[in-house]
Amino acid sequence: MTDKIALITGASRGLGAAIAKALAPEYHIVAVARTVGALEELDDAIQAKGGQATLAPMDVTTDAAMQQLCRGIHDRWGKVDLWVHTAIHAAPLSPASHIGPKDFASSMDVNVTATQRLMSYVAPLLGTNGRAVFCDDTVAGTKFHGTYGATKAAQMALVRSWAAETVQTGPQVAIIAPAPMPTALRARFFPGEDRSALATPESEAARLLDQIKA
Repeated sequence: MTDKIALITGASRGLGAAIAKALAPEYHIVAVARTVGALEELDDAIQAKGGQATLAPMDVTTDAAMQQLCRGIHDRWGKVDLWVHTAIHAAPLSPASHIGPKDFASSMDVNVTATQRLMSYVAPLLGTNGRAVFCDDTVAGTKFHGTYGATKAAQMALVRSWAAETVQTGPQVAIIAPAPMPTALRARFFPGEDRSALATPESEAARLLDQIKA
């Protein structure tokens, strides 16, 4: 049984699920997502590899749930060795002048506010030796992606600030750049796209694994 703990927020599908499977069984996976069925499928895949997972069907925007999660991790293991944050909200495409307030607010809640809160809760669990990993996205800022782009840019600003602040003290904070993948998020942005030309989440998880664990 491994004593290394990996917290994956946004673990139910796409890159988050692929990274969780790639890290097992080297790490005990704490998998966080809203979709119970998808988490159970992930658990089956991790067990098939000889790994173990703790499923946390929670919404990252619910502050009390995230406090409960991190307190539970502290009480059970006392630490997190690796945190990979892939939870993201993709608002509908829209011209910048026509962005819906509810869509913008939802994106801010998931992509910015929840990320900042989780930083404050997970940082003590990471301590000086842990590692936090976040995903950048080149589509942010392109036309009709104003809501996603603005909130993703704000998230990356938080991450880069944290990375600069912890160079000497830890934890390590890293940003990875996944290639385009046929995820549900991308399908909302590029309907009708030839998805066969895209990298799979599993191949990207394998390609990025050394960067994630470094």
